[in-house]
Amino acid sequence: MKNKMYIIKIGGALIDDERLLDQFLDQFSQIKEKKILVHGGGKLATELAARLGMEQKMINGRRITDKDTLDIVTMVYAGGINKNVVEKLQQKKCNAIGFSGADGNLIKAKKREHPEIDFGFVGDIDKKSVNKKLLSKLIKLNLVPVFSAITHDKKGNLFNTNADTIASVMAQALSSKYEVELLYCFDKEGVLENVDDPESLIKSISEEDFTVLKKEGKLHKGILPKLENALGAIKNNVNKVFLIKETELKNHIESHHAGTEICL
Repeated sequence: MKNKMYIIKIGGALIDDERLLDQFLDQFSQIKEKKILVHGGGKLATELAARLGMEQKMINGRRITDKDTLDIVTMVYAGGINKNVVEKLQQKKCNAIGFSGADGNLIKAKKREHPEIDFGFVGDIDKKSVNKKLLSKLIKLNLVPVFSAITHDKKGNLFNTNADTIASVMAQALSSKYEVELLYCFDKEGVLENVDDPESLIKSISEEDFTVLKKEGKLHKGILPKLENALGAIKNNVNKVFLIKETELKNHIESHHAGTEICL
C-alpha cells in the first residue's frame, strides 16, 4: 500500500498577506503525512520592477519574462519569498527545505515555444521533468520540500514557470510512488459559478462539466489555468484533486468537505 502524500499549492494573494500566510503555515505544519508545498509569487516582483522603472509586458494575461524580469522573479520567488516560507515553517517545527527547479536538477524545463509570441524565459514542463528519484529520497529523510516557480534547462538558463503547473506535474510524477492528493489553495471557497457569490460553490467538476461551464462562460478566466492543471493531474493517476479556500486546509484534511473536487 502506498503512503499518503499531500502536494499543496498556494498563490500570490496568500503570500502577500503575512497574517493569513502565518495561519496557513500553522495548519500546513500540522499535517502528519508526507507533504510538499509549491508557492507562487505575489505582488513583490511586480512592485520591485515598477520601482526599478522596468515595464512588465503581458499578453493574454501571461507575463513576458525578459532577462531583467527573470533576474527579479528569481530574486523574489526563489530567494526572498521561498526563504521566508521556509523560515516560518522551521519556526513551527516543520523541517522545510527550499528549492528552485535547478537545485539538484529537480525540475528540468524547456523554453516555451509559440508560433507568434516569444515569451522569453518562460519554461514549460511535464511529469517527466521532475526528478522523482531525488525528490523521493529527500522526502524519506522527513524533509518538507518548498518549491518556488523557477525551473531550469540544464543548459545554463533559468525559467519562470507556472506554479499551478509545477504542482500538477509533481503530483503526476510522484503518483507512482505515493497516494497523492493535490490541493490548490486560494482565496475563494472553490470553483464558483458566480465569482462574487460564495454560495455558488460547485462541489465537483469533471472534464465534461468543465467543457460545458467554459462554453457557457460561467467560469472566471482566473480559474481556468488551475482547472486545466487540476484535470491534467486527475487524468494522470493522481489520487485526489481539490480546489479549496486557503483558510479551510485543516478542515479539509480532517473531513474532505471543503472546496471543489475534480473528478474523471
